[in-house]
Amino acid sequence: MASISLYCSIFILISLLPHSTESLCTTKPLIFNFGDSNSDTGGLVAGLGYSISPPYGRTFFRRSTGRLTDGRLLIDFLCESVKASFLRPYMESLGSTFSNGANFAVVGSSTLPKSIPFALNVQIMQFLHFKSKSSELLASGSQEMINDNGFQRALYMIDIGQNDIADAFAKKYSYAQVVKRIPLVLAEIKNAIKSIHDNGGRKFWVHNTGPLGCLPQKLWLVNPSSKELDPHGCISSYNSAANLFNEGLRHLCAQLRSEMKDATIIYVDIYAIKYDLIANAAKYGFSNPLMACCGFGGPPYNYNINVTCSHGGAQACNEGSKFISWDGIHLTEAANSILASKILSQQYSTPRVPFDFFCH
Repeated sequence: MASISLYCSIFILISLLPHSTESLCTTKPLIFNFGDSNSDTGGLVAGLGYSISPPYGRTFFRRSTGRLTDGRLLIDFLCESVKASFLRPYMESLGSTFSNGANFAVVGSSTLPKSIPFALNVQIMQFLHFKSKSSELLASGSQEMINDNGFQRALYMIDIGQNDIADAFAKKYSYAQVVKRIPLVLAEIKNAIKSIHDNGGRKFWVHNTGPLGCLPQKLWLVNPSSKELDPHGCISSYNSAANLFNEGLRHLCAQLRSEMKDATIIYVDIYAIKYDLIANAAKYGFSNPLMACCGFGGPPYNYNINVTCSHGGAQACNEGSKFISWDGIHLTEAANSILASKILSQQYSTPRVPFDFFCH
């Protein structure tokens, strides 16, 4: 009976997902990614030697890879959709020639302060060094490095801003003070896109930020009263700030399209997808949408900042359990898979173009 129930759940889940399309890439996909833990494929571990222990990585890789989830991240699924290898961290010195691009994202990154590792501005400086070094090696006879044509046709992905908002709230800034910082964050993203464009990049894929107020970590830390919560149990003020950031980012992308007419800039509404997962969790086969799979304390959030996933007495849910949140901050592979499928449907992109537009 249990196996029949599992098969039924999988069938229902698959039927709810948008149909994925076969990649139409005619050239080798090249991707450069900039961001935070939502897309870090091992940058923190490579850059600082920081240890991320099991059960991180248990679902797909069967080992810890530096990703803050149980398996694959959204960016991994997007790479798979164009038959590209998983992006290696820029700071990983062994095991990659970076012939398919590089990942500059690092756990904890924000846009401000701009000079502190590994802020977005620092990631852009790392990219410019990477590009310069690639040209130098090509000139000396290397056949493996990406050339100027490759950098021009590559996709540049940006997924950052969540930590800027979260850190401001963590510092006990008022809602008005948090909102006042948003234009400064957007200015850094604008500078990053312009810098890449000035150095030949023409294809951009920009993610907005998710519903910060729905993270089990934030809910545990704030311990909000019922009047501070929205109908789905998320912190209203946190989500409101995220939405204001997203609206500003949407306008920024529109502005840059008009200024850089030779560029393609896609804005992707990650917030809408993630909030739909929370609001309609049962439809997707998830239970306890505001509770972490790996953590401590049990319901309602299974989170305790003093006993986080892979530390102390923290325990993970049974493998195969249907949770949205892995560790109170980051999504499970199961949730990331749905997120990727929704993105690949084009329904959440402005303008609506297939993800593989950059490698046709």
